[in-house]
Amino acid sequence: MLVIIETISLFIQPIALAVRLTANISAGHLLIHLIGGATLALINVSPSTALITFIILILLTILEFAVAIIQAYVFTLLVSLYLHDNT
Repeated sequence: MLVIIETISLFIQPIALAVRLTANISAGHLLIHLIGGATLALINVSPSTALITFIILILLTILEFAVAIIQAYVFTLLVSLYLHDNT
């Protein structure tokens, strides 16, 4: 029974890592897309508000770069830990 549980665990680890990475990347891209759409919609209505949302969009893009670097580090760390546990 323990062998079956350990085998399932070994197959679930990379899937969980992939889902986590995909969810974090998708959430950031979705937020940037929504704020970008709001900025474009506000250009004709209120240019000053559009400028504020554009500045927020730029700051969010910088945050996304930082998150991407952290995600790459965590992904590499977890892959190395998973591989170390399985050898």
